[in-house]
Amino acid sequence: MDQSSIVFISIISAAGLAALVLAAFFVARAWKHRRRSLEMDDMEGHEFEYFCADLLRDKGFLDVEVTRGSGDFGVDILAEKDGVTYAVQCKCYNAPIGIKAVQEIYAGRDYYDRMVGVVMTNQYFTSAAVDAAKKLKILLWDRGYLESMMEELD
Repeated sequence: MDQSSIVFISIISAAGLAALVLAAFFVARAWKHRRRSLEMDDMEGHEFEYFCADLLRDKGFLDVEVTRGSGDFGVDILAEKDGVTYAVQCKCYNAPIGIKAVQEIYAGRDYYDRMVGVVMTNQYFTSAAVDAAKKLKILLWDRGYLESMMEELD
């Protein structure tokens, strides 16, 4: 075997090893992301609120505060980012989120004098909830959106 063949084989071997390492990295990252997604499904309501508050902090929100459990007017978290104030309701359910959550955060947003109302959930929203949110200018952060927020942090 001549020198150029040995160099070529070495380059191919190094490229293969690099591809294998890169693939392992992405598989591990996907597994971590999937595990965190499944963990949020097993949380009880108050635990999910703190999970969402931590996620908001990690995404650069400031003054993130979990409200008291009862009498919160449908608002679980108060936060601020880039001069915009948020009122957030968290819903950790095993079924789609309906219009009631949108109505509650709409009222809670105004009660707390916040600029933006958000419903965060580990699920998805019914079409009635989506329609109401558009009309009432409420943001809906569903499972896919939360997963993308978590993915950006990995």
